Amino acid sequence: MEKKELTMPTKYNPQETESKWYSYWLEGKYFEATGDSKKQPYSIVIPPPNVTGKLHLGHAWDTTLQDILSRVKRMQGYDTLWLPGMDHAGIATQAKVEGKLREEGVSRYDLGREKFLEKSWEWKEEYADFIRNQWSKLGLSLDYSRERFTLDEGLSKAVNEVFVKLYEKGLIYRGEYIINWDPQTKTALSDIEVIYQDVQGAFYHMNYPLTDGSGEIEVATTRPETMLGDTAVAVHPEDERYKHLIGKTVTLPITGREIPIVADDYVDMEFGSGAVKITPAHDPNDFEIGNRHNLERILVMNEDGTMNAKAGKYDGMDRFECRKQIVKDLQEAGVLFKIEEHTHSVGHSERSGAVVEPYLSTQWFVKMQPLADAAIELQKSEDKVNFVPDRFEKTYLRWMENIRDWCISRQLWWGHRIPAWYHKETGEVYVGHEAPKDPENWKQDEDVLDTWFSSALWPFSTMGWPDTNAADYERFYTTNVLVTGYDIIFFWVSRMIFQGLEFTGKRPFNDVLIHGLVRDSEGRKMSKSLGNGVDPMDVIDKYGADALRFFLSTGSSPGNDLRFYWEKVESTWNFGNKIWNASRFALMNMDGLTYDEIDLSGEKSIADKWILTRLQETTEDVTRLIDAYEFGEVGRLLYNFIWDDFCDWYIEMAKLPLNSDNEEAKRTTRSVLAYVLDQTMRLLHPIMPFITEEIWQHLPHQGDSITVAEWPVRKEEYIFADAVKDMELLKEMIRSVRNTRAELNVPMSKQIELIVSAKDADTLAQLERGKSYIEKFCNPSKLELGTALKAPEKSMSQVLTGVELFLPLAGLLDLDAEIKRLEGELKKLDKEVERVDKKLSNQGFIAKAPEKVIEEEKAKQADYKAKRETVKERIAELKA
Repeated sequence: MEKKELTMPTKYNPQETESKWYSYWLEGKYFEATGDSKKQPYSIVIPPPNVTGKLHLGHAWDTTLQDILSRVKRMQGYDTLWLPGMDHAGIATQAKVEGKLREEGVSRYDLGREKFLEKSWEWKEEYADFIRNQWSKLGLSLDYSRERFTLDEGLSKAVNEVFVKLYEKGLIYRGEYIINWDPQTKTALSDIEVIYQDVQGAFYHMNYPLTDGSGEIEVATTRPETMLGDTAVAVHPEDERYKHLIGKTVTLPITGREIPIVADDYVDMEFGSGAVKITPAHDPNDFEIGNRHNLERILVMNEDGTMNAKAGKYDGMDRFECRKQIVKDLQEAGVLFKIEEHTHSVGHSERSGAVVEPYLSTQWFVKMQPLADAAIELQKSEDKVNFVPDRFEKTYLRWMENIRDWCISRQLWWGHRIPAWYHKETGEVYVGHEAPKDPENWKQDEDVLDTWFSSALWPFSTMGWPDTNAADYERFYTTNVLVTGYDIIFFWVSRMIFQGLEFTGKRPFNDVLIHGLVRDSEGRKMSKSLGNGVDPMDVIDKYGADALRFFLSTGSSPGNDLRFYWEKVESTWNFGNKIWNASRFALMNMDGLTYDEIDLSGEKSIADKWILTRLQETTEDVTRLIDAYEFGEVGRLLYNFIWDDFCDWYIEMAKLPLNSDNEEAKRTTRSVLAYVLDQTMRLLHPIMPFITEEIWQHLPHQGDSITVAEWPVRKEEYIFADAVKDMELLKEMIRSVRNTRAELNVPMSKQIELIVSAKDADTLAQLERGKSYIEKFCNPSKLELGTALKAPEKSMSQVLTGVELFLPLAGLLDLDAEIKRLEGELKKLDKEVERVDKKLSNQGFIAKAPEKVIEEEKAKQADYKAKRETVKERIAELKA
């Protein structure tokens, strides 16, 4: 093989590096699933971002975690499909498009449905391009050949199939119900699209006069404008105060309508006056009472939140203006006698922010109980969906167990139009995949389906379902894992599970990895109103995608929120620079080594054996932790291995043979450097794909890209337990000498005498093996190694594991200060001994802890006690 010249720039430039590799990966088709039957399939579907805007930090976090998993599995030899796509986001996108049209002085009604949909598709294409560009800047290894959109032809076919099948099974029905109505976007909302906020309001107390003139009855409301639609007053049948009034009537103020007093168990006798006004068209509980008593439903509002003709003289007024006017009129009439301040929870539209109006409307619903029951049963089986962390399973089940029917129709134009037609003369309803054969006699339902209806089918509709022979559906469904935030367990996760179960007979994913929200450094939710949002593209422009990805993947444990700190992103950028500089040093010293020349069979130094062993341990731990979705721990291990073990220790120690005349040692060291760096780049690649590809391409390697290089596995032949013991002792000694020098302001360049007393012959042999490192990194003028060596007068001592160091520092040592320092050391050791004694005497710990952990604690106990005795002896010597 031809020897390569080093062409790595002296300084790492993330922007320059990152801009070139993504197009290289796409051209090489490294991200495309192949369908190779020899490989085991692995699949993830992306939670489709809405085409309403640009991606935020939450998307960056969510997709980085998916990318890590996809890249690892690809390197492990799986046929990996990470399927990209976007959601049409009905209400949100329509609101954006309508807002843009308003700026042009046009409404959707001016354009008509077809022209408006053309504008919506234009919007979609524009924002889909933004999103793809952001995906590329993040370095996401998506299979673009399979990209889907919730309104594309295949998904629309799946949506219609599901609607028709559920309708045929009696699980979709049309009915008049009180629904959550958004007067701003003029559409129904499902329960979970309503956000409740505490609002300062009032209780308005009124007296409704009995029609026979015999008295009056007190009622109270927080929404006095709805009284115009009252059709009864209800009392509890056992309430002694009102038993004699049941069956009588009251005259409704302002309207003069006569309405009955009815008895119903729903009424709470203890609350307020014990009598409640009933408005069946404007309150869900009143609706149920109205059904029981066959009461009329009088709707007094329009869809836009203004009052209608049934509101009489208030016709055309905004609902809140009407409230003010009606309160004034009722006060003047002597009906409203008390206004009591009251803080209560008011529903707001998640999309528009408008106050939600409980509103009588004819809508389409999914009958949820049978679907929810099946999903609950699934969680009792071996094929259950595994929630990570598992505490979120309770959150999911709690919602499923308290399910309400799902209102699925939306009064929009952008979305999947409901496949239902009404006969123009008979009113007959027809539901089907295609329009009826005589379309001139039928009119299709104007409404579209709730966005979540199509999103609920995402794991299987994207794979080619309802064609169950579709190659991707057969191969990649069920998917392996879904990664998403805890905020959409109800919205999306639950719906995918019950729809997947109903239509495929299988769970849609094996695992659900739940993460939290990205918050600012103070723990606040990022929002436009606070002005504390951070655009991930700004972070990438400043520090590069790798730095952002490392921060996002390691900044939190599963299920928890993540706080964003610019300082932490900067520190991961520094980590990238450290990797770059270390790699550049290694490559400069490889003397053009080729892949074929890498040879680890030669005689290896302690440092060589130690770094090879640490690499195997790190490989095993990183692989295990990735499988457990513990990305924070993965990052910590890799950071420590690269920064501490490889850069701070091994590279420094490798300089000894590299600068020597021993050609064999040089060759071995170069091979170890090349091998360890190659394997380390592979382990780090899923988190930091760009810098690792750049470095790997400069290393001696086989293959065209690190993206498809083999994932490292633990190799027993590179485990050297004795070398690890030797190295740990050397590291402890070198650190100790350096710390002592720092305390006494003795620079490393100044030579000092060093006496090292080993506890036994084995420890002495360890010291002899590492003598060259001690001489290099402690810089002694004289080095004495032995057993049972005595401390010279006026020497500073350090007690290590199995070793005592003496540094004769005549003229530099303050005897009292040294005694004080040792006494401080003794206190620390006392605490450690007390801690470990307490742990080992705890029967609960002994019963539950693995044998290995108990043995480790016993070893610590012996070590601390030995050190403590040595420190005591040294203090006694100095005080003598």
